[in-house]
Amino acid sequence: MGKTKFDLSDRLEDFAAAVILLYDKKPLSFAGEYLAKQLIRSSCSSALNYGEALGAGTNKDKINKLRICLKELRESLRNINIQSKANIIPKESLDPLKNENDQLTRIMVTRIKNIK
Repeated sequence: MGKTKFDLSDRLEDFAAAVILLYDKKPLSFAGEYLAKQLIRSSCSSALNYGEALGAGTNKDKINKLRICLKELRESLRNINIQSKANIIPKESLDPLKNENDQLTRIMVTRIKNIK
């Protein structure tokens, strides 16, 4: 297997797409639909705000935008945890998302620290 280039933009987009695909065409309860819509918003927001951070003019602006990404990733994790605890989506389906969310959060924290 060849060496693949690490691209945080792609990983954030892939994470958001995986969330969207998980809920595509699934009949959900009221709570499930509410949480699914919110998770889609927060996961997509992390990817979209990262794009904004890449175009930031100053380090202060970049850090602020990366903090928004981090906030959205943390919101996504809380949402995934709630859905898992409420058995809205099987844990086995949520575990890969939770793992990727954790990795993205750690990367984002490191990026913020490295700019400071």
